[in-house]
Amino acid sequence: MSKILVSGASGHLGRLVIQSLLESGKVAPADIVAGSRDTAKLADLAAKGVETRRVDFDDANLDAAFAGIDRLLIISTDTLDRPGHRLSQHRAAVAAAKAAGVGRISYTSMINPETSLVSFAPDHAGTEQAIRDSGLAYTIFRNAWYMENLFMSLPQALASGSWYTSAGKGRNAHAARADIARAIAGALVSEASGNAVYNLTGPAALSTDEIAALVREATGKPLAVVNLTDQQLAGGMKAAGVPEPFIPTFVSFDANTREGGFDVATRDIEKLSGRAPQDLESFLTANKAALLG
Repeated sequence: MSKILVSGASGHLGRLVIQSLLESGKVAPADIVAGSRDTAKLADLAAKGVETRRVDFDDANLDAAFAGIDRLLIISTDTLDRPGHRLSQHRAAVAAAKAAGVGRISYTSMINPETSLVSFAPDHAGTEQAIRDSGLAYTIFRNAWYMENLFMSLPQALASGSWYTSAGKGRNAHAARADIARAIAGALVSEASGNAVYNLTGPAALSTDEIAALVREATGKPLAVVNLTDQQLAGGMKAAGVPEPFIPTFVSFDANTREGGFDVATRDIEKLSGRAPQDLESFLTANKAALLG
């Protein structure tokens, strides 16, 4: 098989994708390239025979990093503190991939980026368009909200007994990061030749009330859902010391949930990975200690 490059390889998702590629037995370690701005963080992968390369989307010579690559996975960068920079980085990566003669480009996007209320959704929609405009063969993975993202709010909510939200009755089909990684790896080693867009979601879309019920069952702790307006939620975050530049983004997550932007549940993870994704109930039970802090 030709070489597969995974950008952001030192991050949570990138590492899991590479781990899944290695475990698949369908690609030799030497045919996997782990890319990161800091290759020192990839020493453990290099020890397994994986090639490492410095890959920085802000590098003017980025096309050199993609030389000899047949399949490129662009894992979305995280630049919440620099609005608009993510899209600029992604466009540079797509242009470099085309210049380097990459055969297929894959990208980790989000659910419904064209209509999503999430503040950074335009970055994903713009990247998808840049990929289409490039003329390269592509696979786009529209990743659901990670189950792990619940750790950002649930431990504090359990400690107080109240989960403050403006998501209303909206639903979200959270997916475990490892399941998404296995699906992406499955697609990277497949022989499919056409362009494709996959929605990598959990098996069921649940409301905040339904999630709270699962949390209470898993932890044995009381947890009341307190419904707020977006403005009230933003005010509470400010009072709690959340940095003001991040508050609109965090509120947009709940607003998008409320308006149905995350209410998508598919079997694409199982289709690509060959195994059913973990449900939220078992995930919460397995991570009881983390939820309780």
